[in-house]
Amino acid sequence: MTARWVVEEVAPARDLKITWQPISLMVKNDVESDSENYAPALKTHQMLRVMEAIRAELGEDAVQEWYLLSGTTVHHDGNRDVADPADMLEHLGFDRGLADAADDQKWDAEIATRMDQGLALVGDDVGTPIIAFTAEDGVKRGIFGPVITRVPTGDQALKVWDSMHHFTTMDGFWELKRTRTERPEFGDRPDI
Repeated sequence: MTARWVVEEVAPARDLKITWQPISLMVKNDVESDSENYAPALKTHQMLRVMEAIRAELGEDAVQEWYLLSGTTVHHDGNRDVADPADMLEHLGFDRGLADAADDQKWDAEIATRMDQGLALVGDDVGTPIIAFTAEDGVKRGIFGPVITRVPTGDQALKVWDSMHHFTTMDGFWELKRTRTERPEFGDRPDI
């Protein structure tokens, strides 16, 4: 939801340059191989390996296409466990061979480095999404969130963005939180 909000509503109006970074819940949560969470955590970690192979081969714009298709495949299509990275790559017009990265541990160091850079901005007691801004003093600051259940649109989308920017870059601001009482409303499937 947050990715769609930023890409569909905010980026065009604020001329953003987005760099997508990985966060592997398998690594962050140190999921053990005997855990019931291991298989889904490994699957998403493998998708991040493919993402890093795409970044190395095709650049940031291709990473965004991959990220949005991955989210659509999981959340709109309900294809969490059996999504075939090679088919997804082909759908985007990318080389199916990039899917080999899913089982290649050489990408794990890049994932860990990028995760560490993101977590250094916000601390380790957060999840995803994390958004980073550069403050007026030139210091990059990050924040966990927003966790949203629907994509804000139009003026509301920009007000949320501008508020996040203000709070995140303000000295001394750390957190806003309330208990979520509704499930995400994914809306119509994006055309990707």
